[in-house]
Amino acid sequence: MTLETQKKISNEMMISLSENLLSKWYPLVIDNESGGYFTNLTTDMKLMPEQEKMIVTQARHIWTLSKAAKFFDDHNFYSMAEHGFDFLSEKFWDRQFGGYFQIRDRNGELCYKENWGTEKRTYGNAFAIYGLSALFQLTKNNIVLEQAKKSFQWIENHAYDSEYKGYFQFLTLDGTPFDKKSEYKTFATDAIECGFKDQNSSIHLLEAYTELYNVWKDEKLKTQLHGLLTLIRDTITHPNGYLQLFFKRDWTPISFKNSPKEIREQNYRLDHVSFGHDYETAFLMLEASHSLGIEKDKATLNAAKKMIDHAIKNGWDYESGGFFDEGYYFDENDECTIIKDTKTWWQQAEALNALLLFSKIFPDEKIYSELFIKEWEYVKKYLIDHENGDWYWGSLEKEPFYKNEPKGSIWKGTYHNGRSLMNCINMLSDNEESISFIEHWKKIAED
Repeated sequence: MTLETQKKISNEMMISLSENLLSKWYPLVIDNESGGYFTNLTTDMKLMPEQEKMIVTQARHIWTLSKAAKFFDDHNFYSMAEHGFDFLSEKFWDRQFGGYFQIRDRNGELCYKENWGTEKRTYGNAFAIYGLSALFQLTKNNIVLEQAKKSFQWIENHAYDSEYKGYFQFLTLDGTPFDKKSEYKTFATDAIECGFKDQNSSIHLLEAYTELYNVWKDEKLKTQLHGLLTLIRDTITHPNGYLQLFFKRDWTPISFKNSPKEIREQNYRLDHVSFGHDYETAFLMLEASHSLGIEKDKATLNAAKKMIDHAIKNGWDYESGGFFDEGYYFDENDECTIIKDTKTWWQQAEALNALLLFSKIFPDEKIYSELFIKEWEYVKKYLIDHENGDWYWGSLEKEPFYKNEPKGSIWKGTYHNGRSLMNCINMLSDNEESISFIEHWKKIAED
């Protein structure tokens, strides 16, 4: 990629980040009356009548705003990031049993959206740590750090499996793990996943613990972060280079490959190849290893490269561009078959970050920079709403109805595309921190 091309894309991304994404969301979603951030936005970026609040979305807003405040050196972003802390710590944190509720209503009271009620999830608690750690890095407010530490200890005390390692995802009000055989029964929308360990909460706990370790060099945290890294790299990741999604407690993978077609199709949610998670995890593993200060970590680099290479080989659309959402190995010795050819916004956002990063680490392998350029063109054409702002949930190439669908929800904010654009701009403009990170991995690649 020429310097001229890098500069052109960097400028385009800067405008997109500032004018099309962040300025459309903020301060629009700041809830000055009830606290925290509004959730649901129409396709033309207006607040919807119903406004439940989810721990994941609230924490992600804090994280994005904290990073944007530093990225732009903007006090407005600083203030908006701080704004989310009270609602997170006072309304989402359970003062009786500890841990964060998965969902609350606009005012921070009991909410039955998605039927989570008072249930807790390790995934949601992980994102609270992620947001709080970024906020502390920005503000140096020790009250924020203490809340993050308290959150870490709660997860370790309630969700960590000391026998088989890793973490339980489903937790009751008092933080007790439960499964389908438990007396407690869940009616939540994610009930099909109940009782399994999973890659998604694991990779985002890795992400959160990395962010926390950047600001708190605690030995127990270091041990647990390193344990997560090796677990994801060596157990959760299949030897072919993709994440296995769900597991029994002892890390036996959940697979329906040998089940009748009807059963297999009913359970694709639990058993498929998610290309976006794979290359996102490739980045998160490199980030975790670097933060831990592991020297000459060739094992992690090799695993990460294998993951993005597998996604390129099996998930990239060589006709139209972009990555497909899901694949499946009907036979381990056969090709990976695309079972969901849609192209969701977050997967394309994470692709930009991963492709550019690997193009920098492996400059002689032109496939990464070539696909990065094509991915950005695809995003501009099919995912960015140039009229109303923000990105569509799904690519208009595949799902044109998303042109009129809501832009904001409990699962869609500014975290994936905001992070990707900030990271890409930093890499394209040779930001000092990015250079240090890339040079670290380039040296390992060359050894």
